[in-house]
Amino acid sequence: MNTKAFLASLLLSLPLLPATHAGAPKNGPVVYAVPIHGMIEPALLYVIRRGVAEAHAADARAVIFLMDTPGGTVDAATDIVRTIQSLKVPTYTLVENHAFSAGAIIALSTKQIYMTPGAVIGDAMPILMTPWGSVEAMPDDIKEKSVSGVAALIRSAAQQSGHDPEIAEKMVRRETELKIADVVICPSNRLLTLTNIEAERKLGKEQKPLLSAGTVKDLRDLLTKVGLANAEVRELEVTAAERIARWVTALAPLFLMAGLLGLYMEFKMPGVVLPGVLGVVCLAIFFWGHHIAGLAGWEDMLLFLLGVGLVIAEVFFFPGLGVLAIFGAALMLWALLGAMLEHLPDSPWYPTWPEMQPPIFKLGLALIMAAASALLLGRFLPSTPLFRRLVLETCQTGYQAATEDTTALIGLTGTALSMLRPAGSAQFGERRLDVVTRGDFLPAGTPLRIVAAQGNRLVVEKV
Repeated sequence: MNTKAFLASLLLSLPLLPATHAGAPKNGPVVYAVPIHGMIEPALLYVIRRGVAEAHAADARAVIFLMDTPGGTVDAATDIVRTIQSLKVPTYTLVENHAFSAGAIIALSTKQIYMTPGAVIGDAMPILMTPWGSVEAMPDDIKEKSVSGVAALIRSAAQQSGHDPEIAEKMVRRETELKIADVVICPSNRLLTLTNIEAERKLGKEQKPLLSAGTVKDLRDLLTKVGLANAEVRELEVTAAERIARWVTALAPLFLMAGLLGLYMEFKMPGVVLPGVLGVVCLAIFFWGHHIAGLAGWEDMLLFLLGVGLVIAEVFFFPGLGVLAIFGAALMLWALLGAMLEHLPDSPWYPTWPEMQPPIFKLGLALIMAAASALLLGRFLPSTPLFRRLVLETCQTGYQAATEDTTALIGLTGTALSMLRPAGSAQFGERRLDVVTRGDFLPAGTPLRIVAAQGNRLVVEKV
């Protein structure tokens, strides 16, 4: 049994703590209510899958999705639609406030849609968001490709659930006109967005509602309309850990940047400890959040630790070999990517290119930010009082301290007495001095030359 299957079975074995609505009968059929609130992203998919699994285990008569969302990613919406379509019981969406973008797609995948007074649904045209949250213009060819794909997705969701695919597509394409029974529902050059009154409007000979099956006050009112007034409502409880995990996955590049930067600083300044501890904590939060969100298993963390171990072995036990460090770094990068990849139960072990693109973007962004932060810290940190407190500037017993005027030492050659990582000790004739490289890691016994001297800071390079 893989990690995710074990976690799913563990969750199903936990006692259910439903939030039963006031006045709900206790002995009637069971109905599950699954909230879809906030942004739609991969972490939410795991919550919905857990709700579907619990509904199946409880032999629920129906599943109702309580929706209030501004939208989210198309990939997450696609997987949520597939999850909903796999249900064998009636599915409903109650739009409590907004169902925009990906929320509209998910709503159209359920058999019936109900809305509360003042609720709105529609506007599912894809947009390109920058990492900073602003909208970026797409080239025409890329835009048409994106719009075409989302239009096909929302049409398919509507067709599978018995909704009008033309109404669904008008939420994505603005260039067409939507007309039903000689009534223009939405003119060209406008995206379809419907209020609760507009969505339940009946048109044509069959007097079929446009989209919404009706306006209801709340969930209990909806159940009355669908003939489940005596049902026991169990609302999926989203745990605090799952809420935190959604934030962790959303801020994954920041946790990655902080973790990688902390480990880098610890390797550059061994013994300082604090950067390494902070780096380990940030990476632990990264892996924990993605594990709770259902994207990562323990194998990703173990793979990352194996990579770290190989890098440490290269630095401390086999310096200069190179192979261990390269292989270890590759394992670390793959573990970080794997933690952000979605692993579906029956999918192949290898990811597809579309699945790889978001994790590669996040990891690349984290590496760029970590490199930029390292350059800034290398430039300004040594001159700060905090850095001087963290770094030991005096010599240990048995070492000769460099005097204030050490420029006369420039040009002296000697031999490294200890591993320089990048600081250490070296012998210059009869003098034993503390030295530092310009960032190179050099093993003991390496011939050295002093190339710069600033007070008690002696910079050396390999001869």
